[in-house]
Amino acid sequence: MEFEDIIYEKKEGVGKIIINREEKRNAFRAKTFSEMTRALLDAWGNKDVGVVVITGAGDKAFCSGGDVSDRRDGGYGNGEGGSTLGFTIPMPIDLVRTIPKPVIAMVNGYAIGGGHVLHVVCYLSIASETAIFGQVGPRFGSFDAGWGSAYLARVVGQKKAREIWFLCRRYSAQDALEMGLVNKVVPPDKLEEETMAWCKEILQLSPTALKVLKSSFGADVDHIAGIEGMSSHSLAMYYGSEESREGSMAFLEKRLPDYSKFR
Repeated sequence: MEFEDIIYEKKEGVGKIIINREEKRNAFRAKTFSEMTRALLDAWGNKDVGVVVITGAGDKAFCSGGDVSDRRDGGYGNGEGGSTLGFTIPMPIDLVRTIPKPVIAMVNGYAIGGGHVLHVVCYLSIASETAIFGQVGPRFGSFDAGWGSAYLARVVGQKKAREIWFLCRRYSAQDALEMGLVNKVVPPDKLEEETMAWCKEILQLSPTALKVLKSSFGADVDHIAGIEGMSSHSLAMYYGSEESREGSMAFLEKRLPDYSKFR
């Protein structure tokens, strides 16, 4: 399988997906999500893969969310599969949740915006001490009213989830550990080693038991999938608005947005 935006490796029972856009802090575009979908589907059906790891290239970013320079009315670009909001089904985030194998986020830097949502939906997250977490949607004309907010509240609690979205602050790896957003924090040079150690422990367990447990955990929050669908449709329309364009232009022009006329 040939890819441009990701690297997909399979070794010793682990399927590793690396978002390979280091020059963009591993921000995703439509092609990125299309390639991640292909890799996840391959891992799903590959009997030699028992656990999946998602990370970003380099040591600066796990994923910084959507590539704003590629954003237009309705979504992100027109690569393989169209825009990320009218995207090839299933979406990577859907697959992270439903693939019958554990998925671990190996957070090696910034997990911001859509990158934050991606790590949140992974069933386990292991972070470098240099990792930074946070949301930026309301600042730059975007939002995730599904998994990125409703499920986030299940993970960190209602008050903290609202703080994350309503203030768009940054949180350290230690902050994330204390709020239950990640499972483990390690020094940067130990991140790969620790993640692979967790993978090895998982690979020693019954795959059928893990599959059923993952389905059970998922069943408790499956209703959020419907909310996510409505959120995606709303977001596609919102991206066509002057208000959303003010946010994206402010980001590209490296200035604070002015939303005062939209209140």
